[in-house]
Amino acid sequence: MSTAWLAIVLLVVEVGVTAIAIVAGHRLRHRVTESREPVGVIQATLLGLVGLLLAFGLSMAVGRYEIRREHIVTEANTIGTTDLRAQTLDELYRTESVELLRDYADAAVTLSEQVPSSRAFATTSSGMESLQRSLWAIAGRAVQAAPEATAPRLYIETLNEMIDMHTSRSASLRNRVPTPVMVLLVVASAVALAALSLYLTLLGRGIVTSLVAAVVVTLKLFITFDLDRPSRGFITIPNTPLVEQRASMDDPPAFIPADF
Repeated sequence: MSTAWLAIVLLVVEVGVTAIAIVAGHRLRHRVTESREPVGVIQATLLGLVGLLLAFGLSMAVGRYEIRREHIVTEANTIGTTDLRAQTLDELYRTESVELLRDYADAAVTLSEQVPSSRAFATTSSGMESLQRSLWAIAGRAVQAAPEATAPRLYIETLNEMIDMHTSRSASLRNRVPTPVMVLLVVASAVALAALSLYLTLLGRGIVTSLVAAVVVTLKLFITFDLDRPSRGFITIPNTPLVEQRASMDDPPAFIPADF
């Protein structure tokens, strides 16, 4: 669902239910008098429960957002370290490794701009895994050629961390707030707003208050949903660390071995 449609659906559900409750309250206002107090108790209980649910949902979304941001920085660092250590390999393995790492960094940037669980995301991720296998094969040959040398061992260690980091980042991008939790937030908020609007209308006041409450709840729901959409909406995961790291890989080598 696009960001615009998400906002429209949430607004229609929450404000629509509130409006229906206001109309119902107007029709029942002069017919029902003894049931106002029970409705007030129910709406107060529901509002308290929904407040806790909204805070819980927002906390889950914010936690996942922070983890994804950390993974972007960590992956950029591991790619950069692997590139630096690749420059210390013998020429037989150095040039090919550095070129593959540049392709890998390009793919990492592309992956950060794609929707998780989409076909494009799966294709890019699969391409990165193919590059990982190629890099690992080169690293294996480098270690086999010089089993006691320091550079190949350090390189293969960092390469392993880079591979693990890709798995962690892909998993974090796919790790969304469970759909039942999101549905519960929307439904519970609508029920609570309906109870509040009905109660205030039965008392003969609060139409504006009810509508404002509906808009505020809708905004909070939208922020919760938006935080859980890494590459869409207004709150996305910045890929600046990866972009800057890829740009730095085009600079002249920081280390030029004697056999270069």
